[in-house]
Amino acid sequence: MTLESVKPEAPGTRDTSEAPELRLPPLAGGAVPVLGHGLKLVRDPLAFMSALREHGDIVRLRLGPKTVYAVTTPALTGALALSPDFKIDGPLWESLEGLLGKEGVATANGPRHRRQRRTIQPAFRLDAIPDYGPVMEEEAHALTGRWKPGETIDCTSESFRVAVRIAARCLLRGDCMDERAERLSIDLAAVFRGMYRRMVMPLGPLYRLPFPANREFNRALADLHLLVDEIVAERRASGQKPDDLLTALLEAKDDNGDPIGEQEIHDQVVAILTPGSETVASTIMWLLQVLAEHPEHAEKVRTEVESVTGGRPVGFEHVRALRHTNNVVVEAMRLRPAVWILTRRAVTDTELGGYRIPAGADIVYSPYAIQRDGRSYARHLDFDPDRWLPERAKDVPKYAMSPFSVGNRKCPSDHFSMTQLSLITAAISAKYRFEQVDGSNDSTRVGITLRPHDLRLRAMPW
Repeated sequence: MTLESVKPEAPGTRDTSEAPELRLPPLAGGAVPVLGHGLKLVRDPLAFMSALREHGDIVRLRLGPKTVYAVTTPALTGALALSPDFKIDGPLWESLEGLLGKEGVATANGPRHRRQRRTIQPAFRLDAIPDYGPVMEEEAHALTGRWKPGETIDCTSESFRVAVRIAARCLLRGDCMDERAERLSIDLAAVFRGMYRRMVMPLGPLYRLPFPANREFNRALADLHLLVDEIVAERRASGQKPDDLLTALLEAKDDNGDPIGEQEIHDQVVAILTPGSETVASTIMWLLQVLAEHPEHAEKVRTEVESVTGGRPVGFEHVRALRHTNNVVVEAMRLRPAVWILTRRAVTDTELGGYRIPAGADIVYSPYAIQRDGRSYARHLDFDPDRWLPERAKDVPKYAMSPFSVGNRKCPSDHFSMTQLSLITAAISAKYRFEQVDGSNDSTRVGITLRPHDLRLRAMPW
């Protein structure tokens, strides 16, 4: 299955002048004084978001003093993503500003965003992906080569290391050493944990007080920005101009034909390295957990790899033929999407699903809840890669599986990410099966992204 198999169709929004009697969305139950629904989002956010569809297609939430609109159906999340009445903004993006800034492709809107997409898109074109194949192969096999039979693997560290190295070597042509990858892993965990708190409990001045959690957040955020400055400074000092994304950014022009500013370069590199590394690494962790929990699918992947490669090391040229392996990746992303919550903001008075949405309103929706909904999937909580076989995938409702989003905010690196995830899954499955070990904790850690708390597995040769 490819993600394009679930074809989007644009359900539209209507102008409010054509719908004079629009309804106010119902208020979700369970709000408490001052914090509103923020307490539920902190205590059990996945269960809370998954239950909202029982209350309506759109419901109102209170997060502290703010009213937020939650969209709960696949069709309306598609309409939201494709409508010009909504932009990238809201609690999630406000919480991410300290990391991503305001001038990078992840957070920009309008003409700036379109110009930035034109700058970075060539690096992710489908015909550009084969150029990254040798690096992806080398790093995937280096990952398995570091493991010794019977040893315990720290899946968080190993997943971040391979994700950061592939991103740095392919897109920034940098030799991002293990120490830098480890820094990024530790910093991102602290930053995303703190940003999630700020999103669901917007308590403003309290986050400036010198509490231990606030100090940890500020230290990690400062170190992330220092790391990015090091990467840019090293490239400038080298005088080299390889054909990569960093060179494209350093030579990019703004709408007036002038070089883009230092802050925009910084924010763009942050957008390339940090969210991409975090989401890919989180998905690798879940794939490792899946291979340990479902040995029958691990065996099926191993058999498929051996059949396709003829017993040779798996490479980029084999990825398209690894159909079950690709479906294992997609099914893991369905059940454990790294990006589990997204927000938008209404730029005008509008409507969605027959409800009135005022200008400036914040909208939230959860890919996690959408992709696990029993209305869209038979045996919706089962791990079933075969649901992505062509004859079954056609039954999946539009927008019920959009891990890379849709429209002009679709992740530009979707093919890049899928290729490396399938290649890594094939390489590790060809060599090892996995067992949980004492002390491993594969329960879900909820932050801006989802990942296992502390997954540790034993790598066993077949």
